[in-house]
Amino acid sequence: MVRAAVLPAVGAPLEVTDIDLPDPGPGQVRVRLAAAGVCHSDLSLSNGTMRVPVPAVLGHEGAGTVVAVGEGVTGVAPGAGVVLNWAPSCGSCHACSLGEVWLCANALSGAADVYAHTADGTDLHPGLNVAAFAEETVVSESCLLPLPEGIPLTDAALLGCAVLTGYGAVHHSARVREGETVAVYGVGGVGLAALQAARIAGASRIVAVDVSPEKEELARAAGATDYVIASDTTAREIRGLTGKHGVDVAVECVGRATTIRTAWDSTRRGGRTTVVGIGGKDQQVTFNALEIFHWGRTLAGCVYGNSNPAEDLPVLAEHVRAGRLDLGALVTERIALDGIPAAFDNMLAGKGGRALVVF
Repeated sequence: MVRAAVLPAVGAPLEVTDIDLPDPGPGQVRVRLAAAGVCHSDLSLSNGTMRVPVPAVLGHEGAGTVVAVGEGVTGVAPGAGVVLNWAPSCGSCHACSLGEVWLCANALSGAADVYAHTADGTDLHPGLNVAAFAEETVVSESCLLPLPEGIPLTDAALLGCAVLTGYGAVHHSARVREGETVAVYGVGGVGLAALQAARIAGASRIVAVDVSPEKEELARAAGATDYVIASDTTAREIRGLTGKHGVDVAVECVGRATTIRTAWDSTRRGGRTTVVGIGGKDQQVTFNALEIFHWGRTLAGCVYGNSNPAEDLPVLAEHVRAGRLDLGALVTERIALDGIPAAFDNMLAGKGGRALVVF
């Protein structure tokens, strides 16, 4: 039995309780969690914006130590440090054949599995494959990445989603070039990672946008040269900071129609907007045909930072070791499992960066 945060039903509060976690089966690995980040995607899963089978143990950003392996597992052994990969690529679907592993059609197939049980025998599903909101979890070997040398386990949890997503949005999706100007909308965990990534890319001006004045210090520490409080005049303010042209690139980490539209409006003619935030189906963004032609802008979705975790993790680790990427700067509070509901409330209120569950 291990302690876990269980989502009993969509829209219901999380319940921290004991669950019965079986030994790993063929191809599976049991991992003792060191830390797990609380991501906005977990909130989206809990409130039904994104759908997963329930009851479920959420949490998809984590790192820990292998404690047992099942039959046929050869890539890891007990005692090894690992980073959880919630979206492993199958290598055989159409997207994978194109090299677009972040769009793998089978990446979340494991989320429908029964991986554990409550104390009364109720089936439990593993959220986004990995069920990181628990002291221990059992995952497919494909959901594990080796812990990069020199990276503490607790910090490494952030690599599994926030950093891969924020860094990838800047480097893979938007392809920010040295000297370009960038605006990042939303200064949460992913937004803070995107700000650092823009600095690493050599952006000449980096504008952070958020509803909270309290996040300015966080944003500037991550690399922001300017800070704008979100309002009806945000796009105009950003154009004023950039010679009335607008930024070259906007990265939207919120997932709201108004924010996406503002991000688009704040880019220059020919600018690029990358949407990272996950919004609901009711969030409708509208453009007219003439402005699409006239502005010549590009609007692109971005899944998991358009990253290949196996290739990108070593690159990120080198940035960390060189001091260019500060993982600890993303974390604004360290909590226990029972602190996750309050972390959800803080996200809804626009407070703080990343909350990290430390075991």
